Amino acid sequence: MVRKINAKLVLQLRNQSLSRRAIESAHKMSRHSIQAVLDAAELAGLGWDDVAEMSEAGVYAALFPGRGVRESVFAQPDWTRVHTELARVGVTLKLLHQEYVDTSSRAGQAVMSYDRFCRLYGEHAAVTGASSRVGHKAGRSIEVDWSGPTMQLLDSTTGEFSKVYLFVACLPFSRYAFVEASLDMAQGSWLRAHAAMFAFFGGSVPRLVPDNLKTGVISHPREGEIVLNDSYREMAAHYSAAVLPGRVRAPLRSSSRSCTVSLSSSNEVQVSLAR
Repeated sequence: MVRKINAKLVLQLRNQSLSRRAIESAHKMSRHSIQAVLDAAELAGLGWDDVAEMSEAGVYAALFPGRGVRESVFAQPDWTRVHTELARVGVTLKLLHQEYVDTSSRAGQAVMSYDRFCRLYGEHAAVTGASSRVGHKAGRSIEVDWSGPTMQLLDSTTGEFSKVYLFVACLPFSRYAFVEASLDMAQGSWLRAHAAMFAFFGGSVPRLVPDNLKTGVISHPREGEIVLNDSYREMAAHYSAAVLPGRVRAPLRSSSRSCTVSLSSSNEVQVSLAR
């Protein structure tokens, strides 16, 4: 929500010739919210010189007149219709989001990203008590994380042991799992494991559901924009997927099944998936 972002600061930094990416990286702001502020300023014909002496609240009111704290600058879809349409064969959130973008753009309205569209649909389903149709469709999401248990790798030459971390991915509908071993949990290993995962599954999905680890999610506030790691977001976009992190301090699990990784006494990986 733009109310969660310092609109005056955005205009000041933009006046200093900082790019959207630089503002986003330096101040942990959503690129979409930054663009919404810049678009609103251009529409209102306001520059930094016009707002330099105004308060932050005054700048917000000038850019988004009449908008409440909880209101979004983006055009709002008809969530009841979205939920109904998802029941039809072949209809996906990706398709409905594209229809929403086309319709809103023709009307000259600001449009939300696919990630936000998916997240708000999930919130709509939770608030209205509707059973989210997304969680029960095959090939709709992949849940990913580093496993708690680790393994050891023996160097036959030196006799030294190295700790091995396990990247685990699970398709919650089919309970099909993928496990990749890595010598660390760094950003590069996280991204390479995802590439290997997509190759193993033979395709992509509309949603990636990671835990809130820093290689994937920089900030996940209770309210406001989720800030994703740049590399992770770009990797997901390459595979046409939206990143929807799990709730903070809540374990990753699907609506009806869970995935557990354990090690046997012989250090064999055992993936247990149960209802």
